[in-house]
Amino acid sequence: MTTRWAKRAEALYDEPYARRYRLHDDEFDASEPCRHFAEWLAAACARFHASIDVLDLGCGTGRYFWALAGVRELVALDASASMLLEARHPYKADRITAQTVTLIHDDLFSHDFSDGRFDLIYSVGVLAEHVPLDAAVVERVAQWLKPGGRFAFTTVHPDSPSIPRTAGRTLGRLALPLSAGPIRRSLHARLQSSGMYADEERIDELLADAFQVESLERAESEAHLHCLCVARKGTPQP
Repeated sequence: MTTRWAKRAEALYDEPYARRYRLHDDEFDASEPCRHFAEWLAAACARFHASIDVLDLGCGTGRYFWALAGVRELVALDASASMLLEARHPYKADRITAQTVTLIHDDLFSHDFSDGRFDLIYSVGVLAEHVPLDAAVVERVAQWLKPGGRFAFTTVHPDSPSIPRTAGRTLGRLALPLSAGPIRRSLHARLQSSGMYADEERIDELLADAFQVESLERAESEAHLHCLCVARKGTPQP
């Protein structure tokens, strides 16, 4: 079953858009945020001490394939066939060290992988940005990860200057520190816009049952204020 999110991505990221996006990849070195994201992914790979199998959720044009290290198999999933076509010749293709790269055209909400297949699952600029980050996504990721595997992802923070400052959102941000209990939880959830944004508190809530957060930081790109999270599968010991 194809979800509305996949249909939306397929329509938005058509061939002309994908081509423009891929051309923008070639300006990567001029973008400090892109360089930071690449370094962040490389650091996530460095947390492992053996070859790893990796899944890129929403790979787009394969902008960050080259930044991965120590990868045995890289599987890249995207809902846009046009973006995947560009990912066949990604940025810095000559620096990609993964032993194999497999591109899959499908919906991340309906496609399935075997349990415990991957050591690392990462997603840059997709979750809590173009599709919701919610408990169902976290559950699927945890299922696909090996014990001790890691989930590295970015979100758009609800305080990002890219988000329109409506009257309701402005009042909500002002009221949040003054509220408590169910009222605060409801208000905080509304500011996350049904998973389309996610702050540190929301990320901690979503990951608490299956992951230990290893790093959680903020970073600014040309477009947004982001959260960058790396979490290890496995709950804290009592």
